[in-house]
Amino acid sequence: MDVKIKEVTTFKDLKSFIRFPHMLYCGNSNWVPSLFSDEYRTLRQDKNPAFENCQAKYWLAFKQERVVGRIAGIINQLHIEKWKQRYMRFGWVDFVDDLAVSGALFKTVESWAGDMGMAAVHGPLGFTDMDPEGMLVEGFEELGTRATIYNYPYYVTHMEKMGFVKHFDWVEYEILGPVKPNETISRIADIVTRRYKLKKLEVRNKKDLLPYAKELFQLLDDEYQHLYPYVPLTKSQVDAYIKHYFGSISPDFVPIVVDGNNRMVAFGISIPSLSRALQKAKGRLFPFGFIHLLKALRKNTRMDLYLMAVRSDFRGKGVNALLIDTMHRAFHKFGIIKAESNPELETNRHVQEQWEHFDKRQHKRRRCFIKYLNA
Repeated sequence: MDVKIKEVTTFKDLKSFIRFPHMLYCGNSNWVPSLFSDEYRTLRQDKNPAFENCQAKYWLAFKQERVVGRIAGIINQLHIEKWKQRYMRFGWVDFVDDLAVSGALFKTVESWAGDMGMAAVHGPLGFTDMDPEGMLVEGFEELGTRATIYNYPYYVTHMEKMGFVKHFDWVEYEILGPVKPNETISRIADIVTRRYKLKKLEVRNKKDLLPYAKELFQLLDDEYQHLYPYVPLTKSQVDAYIKHYFGSISPDFVPIVVDGNNRMVAFGISIPSLSRALQKAKGRLFPFGFIHLLKALRKNTRMDLYLMAVRSDFRGKGVNALLIDTMHRAFHKFGIIKAESNPELETNRHVQEQWEHFDKRQHKRRRCFIKYLNA
């Protein structure tokens, strides 16, 4: 039976593109759906400032007039300029367990990549490194998170059969919080605070947090720039992230450390898990989806760790202990007993060493695949 590939060119096509995973993963208790509104905002050229530096095309695969797969191809010019690699990204990829379908989708992306003079295709990656990325290769029986991609195990087999190989991996940890604050971490945090004359920023509400948002993203760019395949965020992208996501962040879970000159030294961002709430919302904020999300933000036993950065001149001096101690005290106060690290590059030992004082398990692994064209 022939597979038909159709480029997404209309709003109706885009709607089918966004909603296809809801059919594919229907009944899967570990898949966490994105909000439709978030997907439209990311995928529409008139909504996403990443298109200032990106080109993208989306395709749907059909069999007998039924959608059986989807894929996006993305050319990120900032990646090409920074890393000197003419690589096309693929993302938003889902397909039924049929090699004819996955093969047709990837052949389409590879063809466009060749036409555009690309040397390779790699992914799953997004427009920016704030988008979900990495194909799940271990941990299919684990609950997903808002920040990550979930996929069936057969995806990996398809990738390998199509000639894709490992480019790099991320690992993820489930961290169990102790009943009371860790004395060793607390002691190190106290020493670091006094030795370097640091202080934790006292932020009472979201409004007080906003003035520090741009400095936070600047520190993020400064300290993540050496991590492949990170590319810096533009001013308009930063503004968009602040506008759309800072409203759901509680200051209790965003420790910020400053030096004697009130310059930001480090920060951490964590958010109560929205996984079960998003499953109940089924992609919709209204009429009742937002209620599930609000409940999850107010009362939860699980936390998702999103971002953490320490200024380079303070790296290796124990500042991480100050962040972790502050976070853990907040977790203890609000009854958090488990935390998800979300993806960390498997080579990033500095981040993974942070969890050595906790009961943990490395429960997921995800992969960026690559295929070199004309190899």
